[in-house]
Amino acid sequence: MLLAIDCGNTNTVFAIWDGEAFLGTWRTSTEWQRTADQYYVWLSTLMKFQNIDVEITDVIVSSTVPRVVFNLRVFADRYFNTRPIVVGKPDCLLPVDVRVDEGTAVGPDRLVNTVAGFDLFGGDLIMVDFGTATTFDVVASDGAYIGGVIAPGVNLSLEALHNAAAALPHVDITKPQAVVGTNTVACMQSGVFWGYVGLVREICARIKAERARDMRVISTGGLAPLFQQSETLFDHYIDDLTMHGLTVIHRYNKENN
Repeated sequence: MLLAIDCGNTNTVFAIWDGEAFLGTWRTSTEWQRTADQYYVWLSTLMKFQNIDVEITDVIVSSTVPRVVFNLRVFADRYFNTRPIVVGKPDCLLPVDVRVDEGTAVGPDRLVNTVAGFDLFGGDLIMVDFGTATTFDVVASDGAYIGGVIAPGVNLSLEALHNAAAALPHVDITKPQAVVGTNTVACMQSGVFWGYVGLVREICARIKAERARDMRVISTGGLAPLFQQSETLFDHYIDDLTMHGLTVIHRYNKENN
């Protein structure tokens, strides 16, 4: 059994893959201080609660927070007697090329999403991930990662408004009933919601024009379905895109090592 771990800036997701489907998926906040023992107690308790009794033989990790990788390595070694594959490390092989400026470090999550998108849909893709940052990753016709765009995340923008302006409250993002708000909360929600609709539409249009070809737009991340309500911004929404990419990378490494 494979344990796939996706560690983002805000949350870390653990999922068990049996080769055909995910048996269980669990989410926790990302904390670099969390020890290997704490990871195991948390995960084993949840597995027992869901009556999942399997032997984990392999672990793969994608982490945008470098400080957590050490304890995840210890966790895999101590409790599953395996050395994890860590995306972005030299010994982790990728089934796609990475064509960016020399010396540029590409986030592991963006590489994993590229692999997943190409595996599911082929090339000529724009991958939009609504995470702590809103990222746009461009996948060439041959599956190569060729760059992208990074914008502030939706919740990050709302938090910045709240923190920088004393009179503005903290609000949750939702689709407003009207563009013109008649109270402070509605005004903020409209600005962020329709602002990001415009951001996604304009950036994707400019990428397509620059590439001079039609490209499918694939979205992932918790807020993607919300923005899909406005109009057809995306061709496909995939909830577990990153986890799928981790299974593809794991299989590729097993076949080529």
